[in-house]
Amino acid sequence: MGRLDGRVAVVTGAGKGLGRAFSVRLAEEGANIVAVTRADMEGLEQTAALVREAGREALSMRVDVAEEEDVLAMAREARNRFGRIDVLVNNAAYYYGLVRRSFAEISVDEWDRLMAVNVRGPWLCTRAVFPHMKECGKGKIVNLASEVFFTGSHGFVHYVASKGGVVGLTRALAVELGPYDICVNAVAPGFTDTEASRTIADVEKYNTDRTPLKRLETTGDLVGVVAFLASDDSDFITGQTIVVDGGRAMH
Repeated sequence: MGRLDGRVAVVTGAGKGLGRAFSVRLAEEGANIVAVTRADMEGLEQTAALVREAGREALSMRVDVAEEEDVLAMAREARNRFGRIDVLVNNAAYYYGLVRRSFAEISVDEWDRLMAVNVRGPWLCTRAVFPHMKECGKGKIVNLASEVFFTGSHGFVHYVASKGGVVGLTRALAVELGPYDICVNAVAPGFTDTEASRTIADVEKYNTDRTPLKRLETTGDLVGVVAFLASDDSDFITGQTIVVDGGRAMH
C-alpha cells in the first residue's frame, strides 16, 4: 500500500519536467492525479499515460493557473471526477526560455506575466481547492519555490522576486489554513536538469564546485520530498521551505 492510497492530487505544470515527475511519484504512492498545463497538451497526455501505467487514474486538463476561471474549472472537474481533492502541488511557473537581462531591461509586461503565473497562480489554485480540502477535513499543499530566493541570481530579478513571493505566500497560507488541518509547505530546488532548464543554460557545463554533493540535480532528487510533504508523514510540518539543492544554500 502507498502512502496516498485513495487520495487525489492536483499537479500544475504537469506537461513535462518536474510536474511529470511529481505526478508519476504521487501516483506510485497511490494517488489519482489531476494533471494540468497551459500549453503542452501532448506532453500532458504522456504524463497521464505514465500515471495510468503506475496503476492510477488521471484527469488531464488545459489550465492557465493565472486565470481565475480556468482554476475554478480545474477544481470543479477534479471534484466531479474523483469526489475529493487532498493534495495540491503548485509547480507551474514562468521559467521555460527565460532570458537573463539586467533588472532595468526587463519589460513591464514580462514582469507582470511572470508574477501572474508564479505568485498569483499558486494563490488562485489554493483558493480554488480550499473548499474541497476543508470538506475532506485535511489537505496538503506543496508550493515550488527556488534556491535562488536564498542566493539571488544575476539577470533573473523578477524570477527571484517571484520565488520570494512563493515563500511568503506559503507562510501566510500556513497560518490561515492550519485550523482546517491543511498543511502548506514549499520546496526550493536548486538548478535542476529539466527541459525548461536546458532552455536557460547548458546543463552539461553547470558548475557544481559550490555543491557539496558535487553533481547536478535531477528530477529524481525532488520527488521524495514532495511525496513526503503530501503524505501523513508530514502532518505536523507547515509553513516551512525545504531547500533541495545538494547543499549549495544552507539555512
